[in-house]
Amino acid sequence: MREILIIEDDVTFSLMLKTWLGKKGFVVESVSLIQEAKRRIATQEYDLIISDLRLPDDDGIDLLKWLKEKDLSIPLIIMTGYAEIQTAVQAIKLGAADYVAKPLNPDDLLLKIRESLGEREEAKDFPDAGTKGGDSRMLNMDSLYIEGQSRAARQLYEHVRLVAPTDMSVLVMGASGTGKEYIARRIHAQSNRRNGPFVAVDCGAIPKELAASEFFGHVKGSFTGAVENKVGAFVAAQGGTIFLDEIGNLTYEVQVQLLRALQERRVKPIGSNQEIPINVRLISATNENLRSAIDRGEFREDLYHRVNEFTVRIPDLRERKEDLMLFANHFLDLANSELRKEIVGFDQETIQIFLSYAWPGNLRQMKNVIKYATLLATGPYITRAELPEELLDVPQSANVRLKDGAYEREKILRALQEAGNNKTKAAQLLGIDRKTLYNKLKSYHLD
Repeated sequence: MREILIIEDDVTFSLMLKTWLGKKGFVVESVSLIQEAKRRIATQEYDLIISDLRLPDDDGIDLLKWLKEKDLSIPLIIMTGYAEIQTAVQAIKLGAADYVAKPLNPDDLLLKIRESLGEREEAKDFPDAGTKGGDSRMLNMDSLYIEGQSRAARQLYEHVRLVAPTDMSVLVMGASGTGKEYIARRIHAQSNRRNGPFVAVDCGAIPKELAASEFFGHVKGSFTGAVENKVGAFVAAQGGTIFLDEIGNLTYEVQVQLLRALQERRVKPIGSNQEIPINVRLISATNENLRSAIDRGEFREDLYHRVNEFTVRIPDLRERKEDLMLFANHFLDLANSELRKEIVGFDQETIQIFLSYAWPGNLRQMKNVIKYATLLATGPYITRAELPEELLDVPQSANVRLKDGAYEREKILRALQEAGNNKTKAAQLLGIDRKTLYNKLKSYHLD
């Protein structure tokens, strides 16, 4: 069997890739640092290496040079994000076997692996490279999430199913840690553009002076520091989906540039005289009320209507009590695999703590808590002793109910504001029926 070494510091993604390649018949090992990879390569034979371009201690280019110095002819496939395609091309010139852009397309990756190993069979000879329905055309996080069974969860995924095949611009609303990018990827994976790229941009991390370059690209020499041509996110997403995470963080000036690009459906890289037509589907996400931002003069209303042809609201974890232990057990399975442990489950006291806790960090917090507890656990079950202090230092009984009640009242008020006081729409945003909303309005003296 062919042996592959994966070098990737995103442990969750590395685990997913390792599992997937294992099912394709390869023997796979993984490390997170270049130096560890060098130690492994020096003592063990591998048929292929798949390495991320950027790693904490070095990069794939350095590894490539090291392999040449050691006269090791192991094929190396570089994984890279859209913003570093030019560097990946440089790696090819230095002798890399190939490169693949993230998020990875399984058919494409498998074909490149076979070609790098000298096995040039067509991808169709490997029928399990993809799965029916298109959800797994990308190596995304589908296999690491479950949908849940609560009413709110069913409504969420029904909305995803309905809007995915359209080309409507979607605004994904949800608090931090609820999985907004995952939902965006689900929409893309179920869309007619699923074979195209999915390009994610963190709007909160873009400096104002670099936003135009990030979105639209630039040509070499167009400004100080532009030492090579850069492909912008919109061009990189051609034929696919561009995901603008936390779009509310964009400055007003950048919003104007973005609106113009969306209206004209073409972009002009900085320093270029050529406009490039764009064919992308837009999905945006926010954890704030953009309507309130509009009222404050911080977000353009015309841009809001451009990005929000359809709203998908992700409920907070505390609103999905029926799903809570489903997620907990799922994250325990992931932690067991990652940490190579065999914890069976949670004792009854821990379950009660989970059910009474407010989970302000939502799914991301729960995943981290369970991974932390799994690492510490010595018995078959996770107990109170392994839980972090943040879960133990909370009000109990009546105080918890009061806190949850105040939170629910605030959520209802926000939904009413978002819906323009339309109770039917507010109920939809909250994931409840209209009768339930009326009862809650009465109990909180909001009717």
